[in-house]
Amino acid sequence: MLTRPDLLLRLEASLVLLASLVCYSTLHGRWILFAVFFLAPDLSLLGYLSENNKRFAAGLYNAVHSYAGPLVLGFLAWKWHSVMLGEVAVIWIAHIALDRFLGFGLKYSQAFQPTHIQIVRIFRSF
Repeated sequence: MLTRPDLLLRLEASLVLLASLVCYSTLHGRWILFAVFFLAPDLSLLGYLSENNKRFAAGLYNAVHSYAGPLVLGFLAWKWHSVMLGEVAVIWIAHIALDRFLGFGLKYSQAFQPTHIQIVRIFRSF
C-alpha cells in the first residue's frame, strides 16, 4: 500500500473526514448547518461555465478546495473565540476531505479533467 499514492491519498482523506466529523460533533455543531454548508465550496465550479477562462476557473476551484483556507479560518475562529467560524472551517475541511476521498482532486488549467489524484492513478500503472 505504501507504493500506491492514490490509495494513500484516499486513506488520508478518509481520516481527515472522520476527524472533521468528530470535531464538529465535539463543537456541538448543528447538523442542519452542516448539511446546508457542506456543498457550498462546490459553488466554485460555476467558474467553469465560462469556456473562455479555464485558468481562472481552475484557480478559483483550487483556492476553495485547498486546506489552507479552512485552516486560516479555523485559526481565526480560535483567536476570536468564534464557534460559528470554527464550525464553518470544520465543514469546509470535511467537504474537501470527501472530495479527495471520492477522487476529485485539484484542477489543472488545461481542462476540467484530469485532476491531481487522477494523475497519481495514471502514473501508478508504470
